[in-house]
Amino acid sequence: MKNILMALILANVLYFLWERFIDEPEESGVVVVAESVLGPPLVVSRSTVAEAATSVGAVLGSGKSSDLAAVVGRSCVSIGPFKSNGDADGALAEFERDGMRASIRTTQGQVFVGHWVQIRNIPDRDAGNAILEQLRIGGLGDAYLVPTDDEGMKISLGLFGEMSRAERVELQAKSLDLDADITPRMRDATIFFVDIGLPPGRGAGAMIEKYGEEKVLLREQATCPRLN
Repeated sequence: MKNILMALILANVLYFLWERFIDEPEESGVVVVAESVLGPPLVVSRSTVAEAATSVGAVLGSGKSSDLAAVVGRSCVSIGPFKSNGDADGALAEFERDGMRASIRTTQGQVFVGHWVQIRNIPDRDAGNAILEQLRIGGLGDAYLVPTDDEGMKISLGLFGEMSRAERVELQAKSLDLDADITPRMRDATIFFVDIGLPPGRGAGAMIEKYGEEKVLLREQATCPRLN
């Protein structure tokens, strides 16, 4: 009995020494620090905030009549160019019905007119008339001479909206040993874009599917809608 009592006393002494001298492992917790140790408070000037906001608007909205309020928390998408105001109005109404902010923006640019089939480098009008006769005999009687300031005399074989029709005429002329080619015909005009602010979680997949990838401008290429 005496031995058991001594063993219990020894165990209590050893436990006390272990608790007193063995380091406890570090644990996460809350540390209270005096405010004087932290240094002076951080001050952000209003001008700095304004400059940062302006830079965000410039990146997301290209800086052209963009509204920063439409950028914050949103993505901007521009669809176009549309050749007519009516087409742009129809797209605008569609997106506004879906609850999105949208606006129409006009600018000057070039629009595609058609695929122009032509024969270049005609030396003079007499040579051109001889080629026109050759084309008429070969079934291309709609060709005509076109004098230009930059490339001299040409022969136009037609302007086509579909590439397949232009290619057929080009091949028909080449079968007559005439060096025809196809170039895109453009003209200067007023063009229209619809600028859209996408709500959070709304993507542009349906827009790309409807209008085509080449007509949907995303990210830094887009302009955010204006406040009206």
